Amino acid sequence: MIMRRHFPVVCAAYLCAALLHASFSPADEAPANFAVQKTLHIGGAGRWDYATFEPSSNLLYVTRSTHTQAIDVAQGRVVLDIAGQKRSHGTAIVPAVNRGFITDGEDASVVVFDLKTGSVLGKVPAADDADGIIDDAGDNRLLVACGDSKKLLVIAPDVDLNNAKADSVDLEGSPEFLAADNHGKAYVNINDKNQVAVIDVKSHSVTARWGIGSGTKPTGMAIDAEHGRLFVGCRNEKLIILSTDDGRVLGEVPIGKGNDACGFDSGTGTAFASCGDGTLAVVRETSPGKFESTSIQTRMGARTMAVDPATHTLYLPTAEFAPAEDGKRPAMKPDTFMIVVVAPPATK
Repeated sequence: MIMRRHFPVVCAAYLCAALLHASFSPADEAPANFAVQKTLHIGGAGRWDYATFEPSSNLLYVTRSTHTQAIDVAQGRVVLDIAGQKRSHGTAIVPAVNRGFITDGEDASVVVFDLKTGSVLGKVPAADDADGIIDDAGDNRLLVACGDSKKLLVIAPDVDLNNAKADSVDLEGSPEFLAADNHGKAYVNINDKNQVAVIDVKSHSVTARWGIGSGTKPTGMAIDAEHGRLFVGCRNEKLIILSTDDGRVLGEVPIGKGNDACGFDSGTGTAFASCGDGTLAVVRETSPGKFESTSIQTRMGARTMAVDPATHTLYLPTAEFAPAEDGKRPAMKPDTFMIVVVAPPATK
């Protein structure tokens, strides 16, 4: 069409490149200068797992093994402490129904609590090793990855707690974390098969299984739904980027050791992979299909995180540790739990 209108070839090429660039907002801005800005010293007993940020309340929810804390990040203090879990892993927050949801892997349940008071309202029976959980707002469903059970659970946020029941999807492999596009699809890391399973949320079925190229033991996951990018953090120190259209591997970048979470900041077009070795990979797609990564130092053990896209702020839970002995997991020093805050300088 362009040639029939007698545009010179060089102009046609220039126009195509310009249109492609215009449709690709992550490349339009210079990368934000993310850095550690401060540390919130929280204290308290218990290790931690996933973190979830809820923007309307400005609260960060962090599971602490036998309890779950809601932290006011502006004031750096705990405002709710939900007790009674055997081994908590992740949280999902649904303000529309005034409910929070906590996966309890050892209890094989999802604990439901009141967002205002922190009181436990009831439980939804789950499956062994209920772990990662997300709120799929587009489908108005909660999605729960159950590792040892090799299942994905689908729960309505307003589930009747007197007759609570979750629907189940057989994944035929052990899931880790997951993401949803809010348009009917979910994506689940299958850790023991080096795959991503694609889920039709409405029909509760697996529609595809994608390989992850050179990545192994996929753990963290984040999505850029607008541009069709899936970020898969792997334990072999790679972040694999897939197309959400067909699972094509679009690129890979190096990350640190012990990745457990990934995040995406839509405002700056930046992806992140937090790693237990105290590094945070900061990843940008500088042009379509070309990815660049830098690494910043956080703190040892800061392997999970939550992102506030409104302020471009990341929150990474960790603690101080005693020296490791005889190859054992290092002991957490009492009352040293903290939140490392990473952001561009303007959001300090």
